Amino acid sequence: MTDLNATPDAKPDPNLHPKLHPNLHRLAEQAVTGAIGRGVTAATAESLTAGMVAAILADTPGASAMLQGGVVSYASSVKTDVLGVPAGLLDAVGSVDGQVAAAMADGARRVCRADIGVSTTGVAGPEPHDGKAVGTVFVGIATAEGSTSYPYSFDGSRAEIRALACGAALERLLEALSSEGYPA
Repeated sequence: MTDLNATPDAKPDPNLHPKLHPNLHRLAEQAVTGAIGRGVTAATAESLTAGMVAAILADTPGASAMLQGGVVSYASSVKTDVLGVPAGLLDAVGSVDGQVAAAMADGARRVCRADIGVSTTGVAGPEPHDGKAVGTVFVGIATAEGSTSYPYSFDGSRAEIRALACGAALERLLEALSSEGYPA
């Protein structure tokens, strides 16, 4: 694993957005270690990030002890047919919505038989989608206690928005792992 911030002489990558988390792999390592330490499993449902969250978790040694699987649900039909997101909800609010993110996370948790589900949906651009502005992102989290979502508004290129969404999803996964329901 390469840490871009490992040495004081390291220069930031000029191609990265200044708001990007300095090391997504560090967040993933914390999530994997935390989940394993608590005996908790996780699964992903990704639209906007198209598998990025699962991939960054899988880059971490030991991830197979906590990562159950993931669903890339770019198409609404996958959201409904695989994850169980109600078609009526998608028809009413579109695919970029907090309720959809929560339902996606719950679907990932159920389909992959995981303790925690994490999801991403949003608009990376270059054009708005379903009446939502570029940079609108929702991260969903589902546990045995229920599901919820968190709204974000990011600036940047398509790649930057997707990376920021990935970082947000990992941070929300870490928060879920540190809850009282999953003691260390």
